[in-house]
Amino acid sequence: MEEYSAMKVIYTEKSQLLAARVAQHLGCKIAEVKYNTFPDGEQYVRVMDLDEEMVIVASTVDAGSVLQAVLMLDACEGRNTTLVLPYMGYARQDKRFNDGEPISARALARILSEGASRIFTVNIHDPSVLSHFKCPAQNLTIAPKVGEYIKTMNLADPLVLAPDDGAWEFAKGVAAVGGWDCDHLDKTRLSGSEVKMAPKHLEANGRDCIIVDDIIATGGSMATAAGMLKEQGATSVRAAGVHGVFASGGYVKLMQAGLADVASSDTIERASSKITASTVIADAVRR
Repeated sequence: MEEYSAMKVIYTEKSQLLAARVAQHLGCKIAEVKYNTFPDGEQYVRVMDLDEEMVIVASTVDAGSVLQAVLMLDACEGRNTTLVLPYMGYARQDKRFNDGEPISARALARILSEGASRIFTVNIHDPSVLSHFKCPAQNLTIAPKVGEYIKTMNLADPLVLAPDDGAWEFAKGVAAVGGWDCDHLDKTRLSGSEVKMAPKHLEANGRDCIIVDDIIATGGSMATAAGMLKEQGATSVRAAGVHGVFASGGYVKLMQAGLADVASSDTIERASSKITASTVIADAVRR
């Protein structure tokens, strides 16, 4: 597309696949980036093809990815640079609970604002974090894309479930795609050590249940919920999330719990990345 002939997409090492898809949807070129780590551990980054407009796709999944994003922003100095944070690490550390603690989400937002003309996040855990950026920032949602993925399963009687009340709005966005029933799981403490999880308003019996959330962290709560839903007569249980963190063996935990399918998006590149955020990101960059 001639409209984007002066635009290049670049990427941190762990966001290459998503960056390539974004560039494809934008109709612009993806520029080569060279990385190196020196013997003392310091990182080196070189963007081989700079242009008037640069789009950096950088999921900050670890400290190395954060540093690569910072170095790329500096390399693009003087350009109109859009920073896309498909997954923003530290976004859940948005409060100070004890004296001497940083507000890590704020610290990271301030650092990543340097050199960026605008910033996009994808289903950030708490949108209030966007107020810490020092340039225009917008949170995008791919809830409809999660819904489109579920639609391909052709389930007879799906029930979309949020793991808690806080994720219910996200679940509603997913369910709206197919006009499916939607509810959130409710916890009832039966004893000091026993907790029951069940849909708050609807019955799981005879339904194909899909638990959806913005982040699948350790998978522990989802695995527990899946077991309980099956005990309540669910025909099948599946899980779908935007960001597949899967810490502490989370993916294995979910599969061992007997889930029929576990899906996440390519905001974090995993074997479970069956949903892409690329079209939503490309549309936002165009605007």
